[in-house]
Amino acid sequence: MRYDEIFANSYISLFSEICCAMIQTKEIKSFFFSQYFSDGLRISLGILLPTIVFLQFGEFDLGITLSLGALCICVIDNPGPVVHKRNGMAMGNLCLFIVAVTTGFARVNVYTLGLEVTVFSFLFSMFIVYGNRAASVGTSALLIMIFMMDKELAPNDVLIYSLQILAGGVWYMLFSILFFGIRPYRAAQQALGENVADIVKFLRIKADFYLPDTDIDDNYHKLVSQQIHVSQHQDAVRELLFKSRVMARESTNASRILVLTFVDLVDMFEQIMATHYDYEQIRDKFKDTGILTEIGHFVHQMANELENIGYAILSNTRYKQLVDFNPTLEQLKLRIDAIGNAHETSNLVLKKILINLRDLNKEIENIFNYYNSNSSKILLTDSSDVDVSKFVTHQDYEPHVFFDNFTFDSAAFKHALRVCLVCLVGFTVAKAFALGHHSYWVLLTIIVILKPGFSLSKQRNYQRLIGTISGGVIGIAILLFIPNTNVQFTLMLIFMLGTYSFQRLNYVVSVIFMTPYVLILFKFLKIGHLDIVEERIIDTVIGSSIAFIASYLIFPTWEFEQIKTSLADVIYSNVNYLVRIAKTITGKPVTLTEYKLARKEVYVKSANLSAAFERMTSEPKSKQRNIKDIHKFVVLNHILSSYTATVAQEITLKGMHKTTPDILKLVKKSINVLNETSKKLGGERKEFTGEKAEPTEEQTPTVTDKLLKEQLEFISKISNDIAKITDGILK
Repeated sequence: MRYDEIFANSYISLFSEICCAMIQTKEIKSFFFSQYFSDGLRISLGILLPTIVFLQFGEFDLGITLSLGALCICVIDNPGPVVHKRNGMAMGNLCLFIVAVTTGFARVNVYTLGLEVTVFSFLFSMFIVYGNRAASVGTSALLIMIFMMDKELAPNDVLIYSLQILAGGVWYMLFSILFFGIRPYRAAQQALGENVADIVKFLRIKADFYLPDTDIDDNYHKLVSQQIHVSQHQDAVRELLFKSRVMARESTNASRILVLTFVDLVDMFEQIMATHYDYEQIRDKFKDTGILTEIGHFVHQMANELENIGYAILSNTRYKQLVDFNPTLEQLKLRIDAIGNAHETSNLVLKKILINLRDLNKEIENIFNYYNSNSSKILLTDSSDVDVSKFVTHQDYEPHVFFDNFTFDSAAFKHALRVCLVCLVGFTVAKAFALGHHSYWVLLTIIVILKPGFSLSKQRNYQRLIGTISGGVIGIAILLFIPNTNVQFTLMLIFMLGTYSFQRLNYVVSVIFMTPYVLILFKFLKIGHLDIVEERIIDTVIGSSIAFIASYLIFPTWEFEQIKTSLADVIYSNVNYLVRIAKTITGKPVTLTEYKLARKEVYVKSANLSAAFERMTSEPKSKQRNIKDIHKFVVLNHILSSYTATVAQEITLKGMHKTTPDILKLVKKSINVLNETSKKLGGERKEFTGEKAEPTEEQTPTVTDKLLKEQLEFISKISNDIAKITDGILK
């Protein structure tokens, strides 16, 4: 940067550089405090320790076998309550042993092995009907099948070897449970800190709407995309906090503070969602005042403060508040008042923004105080009557769920059929052509890449290829130019840790780390040398090609075939939210739990719709039906849920009810329009049959009534816009 530029923009440039440096440093530190790194460390130790320990006793082969069992079971060790981890890994160990014994005997004949590959690929892929953890149990079983296909074993050794595999799996399960038992709340704390980081990103995107250079349409796309991450992380935290506490029947100070923080975070997210305005209109209205830019920068400062609190939660440290926003809020108030006095146009929308900023500041202060005050005082003053057990989903593991999906209407059934057919093709190709000593890599690639939807398979395919080729180059460079075995071993440990740390965070990076880790490991095992690199890349390309072609041709699942369900679900959840508001208006009691359940449902269904839309955009152009209309629907849904959240805060949380009949009429009008739209999409209706809202005495409508009526009129308009867009989608 030139000196004249520095002096021209001295303060702004210096401040920006410092902020960027602090953010980059904090992001690096946050990674090492995150559950991603924690998971990577736990998995790496769980796999590596058996080999290292038994190496000391001269039983290297036994150590490798135990590590193989641990490697398969670690796939099930996903974030969630410890009880779910334990049950999942226990079931995984049972499947591991059965599949290991079966494969050990089936591999004697190529036809029986081919039959096993076909049957087990279908069976274990169907586990997806029981949720993600059950699906990972199926993946674990398929992994041991693939790893044992080329294992030379005499019939008498199959049972012993399978028991050794089982011992490795049991070891990893016990190690993982012990790991969490030492610090039982750490995983929830990490997930909570990462959820704060997601909300910070969402808040920054919202702040950008006030900046004049921001493209509004592009920013909406970023907003709905980030909403997916927020929703997914909130679900993960709910699982960790609420299911663990419900099952353990305990409520310690540590768990209580985590729950209170999460409840406030969800409320804060609603507060941020509710701050929606017609940004084009307010830009035109106040473009010459500079107030919107000030507001945008102020919201970014609040995001910085919230990010610092999130980092403190993640790193389990105390945080000293750096900024007091109250003086700045007062200055903004004076600026807004001055604009109202100097301009003929109303500054009411600016006052609304100011109120929202004050509420957001209170939420930030509340979270800050949880970690800087007497915990017992917090517990005593908390009066929440929310039944947290209702906020978590409960998976049905009955056998009928499995067999009910034996139909081509089931995406899981079509996925399982696709996997078994493709695995049979991959197995045939690997056996028919001399692909090297590790032909199982073809099947391994297929298992990892094939996902229920085309877009996910395409994404994973691309990531696997790029990661394998890039990692192969790194592996070759290390083996050629770093002959020192101690350095190679150290690098292998680093690559191993990186592989498991990034497997959920960034799959491309994970595969880039995985390839040199495997190559160096094979070098130490004296299994090939540089030819292994060529073999791995060729096998990966073959497996990727087969998987990609199959995902397009064999029982493909396209988003346009299922998008109507997502659209209907999100409309139904919005209607349910509006019905709660209508009940409160008529004076009927609506509990805080009912309100928050309705709110959660709106955000979850909205995130699901946004995710479905994103997947559709990565599918072939010929399969992107009504893509522009669906994008408009997603944006309109975001606006609708934002305004509904605003009204819900005014009515439900602040106890306003028994308002004028015309206000209830507006709510019922929106409900009816959305119900009709849901019906067209084949969805459910949620009727409101409440009593009429009759004021007890004649009174002049207050300013609050006028504001409420204005907001409900806008909700009615958005509901009609959604109905029109839906008609376009259905054509």
